[in-house]
This record gives sequence, C-alpha cells and structure tokens, in this order.
Amino acid sequence: MDSLPGGRWIWEQPQWPRFRWDDQQLRPGLAAADQARQHLLAKLEALDPSLQQEAAASLLSREGLNTTAIEGETLDPAMVRSSLARRLQLPLQSGQLQPSAQVEGLVDLLMAATAQLSTPLTVARLNSWHRQLFSAGTPGLRSVPVGVLRCGAMPMQVVSGAIGRERVHFEAPPSCGLPRMLAVFLHWFNTPPQGLHPLLRSGVAHIWFVTLHPYEDGNGRLARALTERVLAQAGLAEVNTSPLVIHALGLSTQLLRQRQAYYRMLEATQRGKLEITRWLHWFLEQVRAAAVANAAVVEAVKAKALFWWTHRTTDFNPRQRKLLNRLWDAEPEGFQGDLTVRKAVGLTRVSRATAYRDLSDLVEKGALAPCGRGRSGAYRLVLRQG
Repeated sequence: MDSLPGGRWIWEQPQWPRFRWDDQQLRPGLAAADQARQHLLAKLEALDPSLQQEAAASLLSREGLNTTAIEGETLDPAMVRSSLARRLQLPLQSGQLQPSAQVEGLVDLLMAATAQLSTPLTVARLNSWHRQLFSAGTPGLRSVPVGVLRCGAMPMQVVSGAIGRERVHFEAPPSCGLPRMLAVFLHWFNTPPQGLHPLLRSGVAHIWFVTLHPYEDGNGRLARALTERVLAQAGLAEVNTSPLVIHALGLSTQLLRQRQAYYRMLEATQRGKLEITRWLHWFLEQVRAAAVANAAVVEAVKAKALFWWTHRTTDFNPRQRKLLNRLWDAEPEGFQGDLTVRKAVGLTRVSRATAYRDLSDLVEKGALAPCGRGRSGAYRLVLRQG
C-alpha cells in the first residue's frame, strides 16, 4: 500500500472520511465470505435448541478469550465459560470458579454488542460498553479514564521500541476534534449507504473506529465488538435466524490467529490513502476463514453431544468427567500436546498412580485412545461420527 509523503495519517487527508474501494476487485472475496457465513448459519439453525445454546456458549467463550488475547491479556477460560453458562442457562460444571469482575464485564460487552440491534448506536452506549470492559477490579486498570472519551493536548500514539528509538505505529486524531469526528461515524453507522453490503460495512466500521481511537484504552476490543454488531445485524436479516445464533458469529479467534498480520494491515491502512480495497480484501478473507473455523466448532459441539449420549450409561468418576470435559472444551483444535499422565495429575490433583488408573479405565471404556509410548505416551478422545 502506498504511503503518503511525510508519513501523514489517513485521517489527515482532505477527503477524510470518504473511504473508497474497488467493488470489482472485492467481488470474489465477498462472495466467498458470504457463502461461508451462510453455511455456518445453516449449521447453527439445524441444531436442536439445547445444542444451539452449547454452540453459542462455545463460540462466545472463544470470542471473549481471544479478543483480550489479541491485546496480550489472558483470561481464565473456566471463568468465561461459567459466566456465559449462567446467562444462557446452561448446566454449570462442578467446581467452576466464580467469574471475576473483568470476566463479567467482558461477557456483558459481548452480549450487549449483539443485543437490541435495531437501536441506534450512541456515544452514551459506547461509553457504557467501555465501562463494562473496564469493570472495577480489572487488573492493570491504572489511571485509564473509564466511560469517557479521551482528552488532553498530548497526541495519542501507539509506540514500540526503546526510549530514544521509538517507532510510532499510529497517531490518532487530536482529541479536540474527536466529538465531531465520532458524530460523523455514528451517523454513518446508524444510517449506512443504501446497497452497502453488510460485510463491507463491517470492514469499513472496523478501520474507521480504530483510526478514531476515541478512548485511552480498549479501542481494539470495542472495534471488534462493533464488527460483531454489524455481522449480527446481517445475521438477523437472514431467514429463520434465531436471536441466539446471532450472538455466535465471532471474528476475534481468526484475528488472533493472524495477530501480526492484523496489526500490520491496520498500520498500513492508517498510513495510506482513503482507498482501502486492500484492507477490505484482507478483512473479507478473515470473515471467510472465521466462518469456516466456527463451523468446525459447531461440528465439535455435535460430536460432544453424541459422545455423552453414547456414554450415557458409562460410569465415569468425577475426575474422569473433568478430564473428558477439558478435552472436549479444546475441540476442534484438540488438547495441546494431547493428554498425558502428568497433565492429568495437574488437572485432577491426584497421585500419578491414580491418574494412570483413571486414564487406563477411560481407554477400557472406549472414551480415550492411547497414542505414543513410554515417556511420550498420551491419550486422545475417541471421536464418533453421527
């Protein structure tokens, strides 16, 4: 992408924010992304209501964990799952931890972003989302102003490198002009041009909001929440799409997989011209890949249900059920490094001998299959086709 003389930012262009793109170049990518999303929606709609809830919880859990992981933060997966299970009225696993204020705030944001989709987006609502994101008790909150737009004379910059050798990746518009710029964005967001495809609208909204950078912190997570809102609004327009399904069309897991490329594309676009075809082409590919990956998650939810139905009369002890649930929570990617005796000891807090007996019993009962031998011996789920 061509950079402008003097390294000027996209928001400094005379025509800002009149983005341009080549519809002809984007047509194949748009069709592929749309087709993948339709396939995912069909899979979700075909599920029984209880499995729809399980699929939504699994996809939303991934969304919450990964939108924070993009920013280098780590949340407890069990806490996120517990918070979502309560909201979706799913059974809680025994021994689940009470979610932290940070987890509860994030899950509140995920649910709010895809709720009341016909209600216009306002500064007040964005401020509310920001407060949810930085709930009381959030580690590392420091002195970040919460629920208010950034202000101050100093430029807001994203910088890396040692002192004296800093690299400025991005500089946001001055705070004095932010309210007016944000008002223009919100008007466009609430009344998009007629005929603008929702997937293109989502990509434009993402780069536009990130460029405005209206808060001291949390802008990336809010931009991804806005992206999910547009995708949910598109899903709502699909025939027979249920309210539960539209919560589960997340993109953050795919963006985490492409984290470095994601940051490079954001920086290149913000340093470039208002012609954003390259950004939209990349964004549409991530939408397509996310839909394909999320469809695999739906298949894993179905496989998990079949597994427990097959073993409905099998006598598993509580430790074994915990191990099996942890393995299923890792599907479809699979438990990293497979399950070993050492990992089973760490998960269940028992002796090595007891863990080995539990695993051997699970093999005899047809729940696990051994792979490898000796010190490299491990165990994997026995997957069955429905």
